[in-house]
Amino acid sequence: MKFGKTKSMAESKQFLYQNLPISYEIVGKGKPLVVLHGWGSSRRVMMPLARQLSSLRKSYVLDLPGFGETPEPPIGWTIDDYTDAIEDFISKTFSEPVDILVHSFGGRIVLKLCARPFAQTKIEKVLITGGAGMKPKRSFKYYVKKYFAKMLKAPFVILPQPLRDKALNWLRTTKLWKSLGSSDYSKLSGVMRETFVKSVSEYLESSLPNIPHETLLLWGRNDDATPVYQGQRIEKGIERAALVIIEDAGHYAFLDKPKQFAAIAEAFFKG
Repeated sequence: MKFGKTKSMAESKQFLYQNLPISYEIVGKGKPLVVLHGWGSSRRVMMPLARQLSSLRKSYVLDLPGFGETPEPPIGWTIDDYTDAIEDFISKTFSEPVDILVHSFGGRIVLKLCARPFAQTKIEKVLITGGAGMKPKRSFKYYVKKYFAKMLKAPFVILPQPLRDKALNWLRTTKLWKSLGSSDYSKLSGVMRETFVKSVSEYLESSLPNIPHETLLLWGRNDDATPVYQGQRIEKGIERAALVIIEDAGHYAFLDKPKQFAAIAEAFFKG
């Protein structure tokens, strides 16, 4: 099996969306492949895989707004906002249909995108690895934290609006409050914290039956961020989806098992 040269030269560019310059790199040759990274990541994490596929696909590897070299959005974004940006990028950049490869948070975007009428003619094959968007199974500890957080906020609800906002902002800066949130949440502030909350609060099971694309779900067996059962739900919901599991790999299966991952991806895109 031959892979693209790892030293393929990449071209850096920007796409302007609502006055927001979205940075991306282009590497490889062939049919266009749009590549989206996960939450807290950037295009740099995805570039080694794009280079492995460079003899087969011309990859457009984006930094999503708020990550890498792309600035934060002006306000907290929803998944629909990110989806609108990617739809605009594809519409204005390509005259031919594209394939898509996404990881984790990028999975939320592609599930929304592929359920839209736009995607039926603009997108062909879809590869999702460690994709987010399914409602997770919650532990007892999660619900203890959730209701304890509500209890902490309760005394401030009776305050007048200006005082309530000030008090809640103070509460969110305390170590106790931060200890109740996820590690991703605790590292964020301002716009991206609001974006994170909006993103993880939306579940996308309803999008699955509306996705007609040939979809490969490529999961690490030991993925603890988006466990295999979430990939199984996506497979069940998308008519033309198939789930392939890579043993001894985690959430970043394409980094844990790069040659095996690239071989499977190459076989899928070759058809």
